[in-house]
Amino acid sequence: MPDLTANTLDLATVTPWLERHIEGFEGPVSAEQFASGQSNPTFRLITPRKTFVLRRKPPGVLLKSAHAVEREFRVQKALADSDVPVAKMHILCEDPSVIGSAFYVMDEVDGRNFKTPYMADLTPEARGQIIGETNRVLAAIHDVDLVATGLTDYGPEGNYYRRQVDRWSKQYRASETEHIAAMDALIDWLDSNMPKEDGQRSLVHGDYRIDNMLFAKQGPACLAMLDWELSTLGHPYADLAAVIMQWAMPQGDEGRGLAGVDRQAHGLWSDTQFIDAYCARRSLAGIENFGFYLAFCNFRMAGILQGVKKRALDGNASNPEQALKLGDYVVTFAESGLAATLNKH
Repeated sequence: MPDLTANTLDLATVTPWLERHIEGFEGPVSAEQFASGQSNPTFRLITPRKTFVLRRKPPGVLLKSAHAVEREFRVQKALADSDVPVAKMHILCEDPSVIGSAFYVMDEVDGRNFKTPYMADLTPEARGQIIGETNRVLAAIHDVDLVATGLTDYGPEGNYYRRQVDRWSKQYRASETEHIAAMDALIDWLDSNMPKEDGQRSLVHGDYRIDNMLFAKQGPACLAMLDWELSTLGHPYADLAAVIMQWAMPQGDEGRGLAGVDRQAHGLWSDTQFIDAYCARRSLAGIENFGFYLAFCNFRMAGILQGVKKRALDGNASNPEQALKLGDYVVTFAESGLAATLNKH
């Protein structure tokens, strides 16, 4: 019988399968689950020769288009020879009979991970260099050649924000556990203030944050961008606004923001510095109506966390305690989204 729980992995079944499908993969294998990764349970696979990472869909009934490990695998494999750093992909298994749900395996990247953008253990100079590297990688994602990477069909045509607001509104309603007036008002505002198409259509990561990146042990180089579940073809300013949204949040493991931090004293870039550097890298004159993009990012994050909360209440979360804590932020992001609608710049 395949494994049917999110927090365990049937090594007796998956080990021989991987030995047949990955050249050089040999057991015995031991597995450790990563504490992070609420959406798709993720495991370190330790073999005598090297370590791998297995990322799977959670078991059970899932929302349509959620937990798309197949898309994660495809986009990272496509970016292997691009300017976007990604881990080496090995194999995708779409047969749920193996371990109970679809999964893929990639190399483990031995790098530093920063849980918050404050990066407490670094000097001000080192912090500034890391932020500069996050800016570079973000611009590189948005400048990916879709033809060369074979990603021209990675997302539908049409207005990205219209599509995303419709999608996440439906996802939110499907996982709604209580009435939140601010979320209703935010959905209505976004629906009524949809920007016109400006011709920009690029690869977007969909969850661009420093804690989804691995950096070299020494120096600022990013070794791998992780967690591509929400990636698609769309409008690049959504990723940019997601960075600014996170920085406005409270400090700490849950808020993961920079609210109240003297950024200049600690080597951290201001919002304006980050946006201006991004525009310079992509030869953009500037960004109008940034408030919409910021409001949109808060709305989408509220929708994502509502789904995390619902899975925890239903008993399907990979880390139920952490999932419920994250669910407490749905109201926070909804209210922050409403505040962003007042931003006219």
